[in-house]
Amino acid sequence: MDTEVRKSDQEWKQELTPEQYTVLRQKGTERAFTGKYVNCHDDGIYKCAACGTELFSSETKFESGSGWPSFTEPANRANVELHEDRTHGMLRTEVTCRRCGSHLGHVFDDGPGTAGERYCINSVSLALDPAPNTR
Repeated sequence: MDTEVRKSDQEWKQELTPEQYTVLRQKGTERAFTGKYVNCHDDGIYKCAACGTELFSSETKFESGSGWPSFTEPANRANVELHEDRTHGMLRTEVTCRRCGSHLGHVFDDGPGTAGERYCINSVSLALDPAPNTR
């Protein structure tokens, strides 16, 4: 993995859109069914919108009906970190980018894969790098 990305709050505000800043840096959530990758079926690798780290493969993306892009597992488990999240009166597991610390979404134990996980990720936290044959 590349070296850790450290930037000031002002630098993040200059580089990210207001919505990206709210979600990635302030742990916000985009409204369900509004993200550009919810219904995306393109092949490729989903990277962190803040730092470009590879996070999820389109091969593990599935339709969860939750309103956010869902994946059964990260492309490289070392590129994400999991944290206990007790906000909003719930106990959840937050998913962040290991390289820059940006909030991506949450992981739940109701997924279809062998591990039974559903990585529920904000579209605004992602940038799709299309597979070579789809560019």
